Amino acid sequence: MPATAAPGRPSDPGLRFGAFVTLIASLMAVTPLGIDAMLPALPDIGRALNVDTENHRQWVIAIYVLGFGSAQLVYGPLSDSYGRKPLLVGGLVLFTILSIVAGLSTSFPALLAARLFQGIAGAAGRVLVVSVVRDCFAGRQMARVMSISFMIFLAVPIFAPSIGQGIMLFGNWRLIFFFLAGFAALIALMAALYLRETLHPQFRRPIAATAIADAVRRTLSNRNALGYTLALSCVFGALMGFINSIQQIFTDIFHAPARFPLVFACIGIAMGIAAYTNSRVVERLGTRKVSHSALIGMIVLGGIHTAVGLSGYETMLSFTLLQSATMFCFGLLGSNFGSMAMEEVGEIAGTASSIQGFVSTCGGALLGLLVGQSFNGTTVPLTLGFLLLGGLALLIVFVTERGHLFQAHRSHAV
Repeated sequence: MPATAAPGRPSDPGLRFGAFVTLIASLMAVTPLGIDAMLPALPDIGRALNVDTENHRQWVIAIYVLGFGSAQLVYGPLSDSYGRKPLLVGGLVLFTILSIVAGLSTSFPALLAARLFQGIAGAAGRVLVVSVVRDCFAGRQMARVMSISFMIFLAVPIFAPSIGQGIMLFGNWRLIFFFLAGFAALIALMAALYLRETLHPQFRRPIAATAIADAVRRTLSNRNALGYTLALSCVFGALMGFINSIQQIFTDIFHAPARFPLVFACIGIAMGIAAYTNSRVVERLGTRKVSHSALIGMIVLGGIHTAVGLSGYETMLSFTLLQSATMFCFGLLGSNFGSMAMEEVGEIAGTASSIQGFVSTCGGALLGLLVGQSFNGTTVPLTLGFLLLGGLALLIVFVTERGHLFQAHRSHAV
């Protein structure tokens, strides 16, 4: 049967529930695939384009995420006025073209420029996927749909490094970009053919400075929306620190780059299990109890892992086990924090999602770059990032909830 909508919103996006969730997950997977499939190729990219400083190669990841985050400010207001589908399909087509341009780049600056605009194009998916789901669901139902989608799309990052490494068996790193172009083109075709417009005409907002300013004011002045957006920025920063550092950790510390895809997959599976667990328990326990508990768990594990790193007894096994447990906690955070940030701004979902995406993505990218650039031949900068950024997120959540954790206030629905 078709997906059930939130009151007052379109009830039929044109797809049955399973197909709807699969399409949403595929759309969400475009950007993670564009990031994680690059990781095994960073050394080859550096050699081919004469990048001598290893830490500078992290910009292949960071510049994409910064473009991805900054462009979200544009897509939200446009989608609130013109609808979700045209911008979603257009963004995917542009992503396809820019992937080809990146694959043909002959210098590092040219590659970074292509990656920047590739991120800008990919931002359409991040904003509009959340908006489409919010158009059809609300509260705990939205959290459940996002969690199921999150679980499915996590399968792509789990295997993305292996996919990237496998592609390079048939050629060089450029083939990865051509693969991304084909994947995005396929998803664009599916969305164009089967997804209906989900924004009800009564919720369309004109593109006017006063309307945009009002939506921005309402989003940033809402305690719940702002607080959970800032907290999400912190935990996303920890994740980006992990992504920026992981390839160098396996190359420079463990001297086992060939094992990197396998360990990355194990860590990703932990996140997938967490997302599945969340989808099963979030409606019964509530988003706050699940996510607040997970945040505390992430902080504790970050502290333990930092102590192991400082002791000098870090091994590949200890890293894999502790990082998997840490990322399990992270898997219980992302979709819930995002849902709670959106729960009181549903009538301006497009613009609110844009603002929240800009703050959390760009803020997280910069924090993650700071962690990544601190790489010093040990795992300590990475693990300390989870500890400190997790602690800052907890402080923000504590202030947002006025000193209460684990349960909703009377004014909240989830």
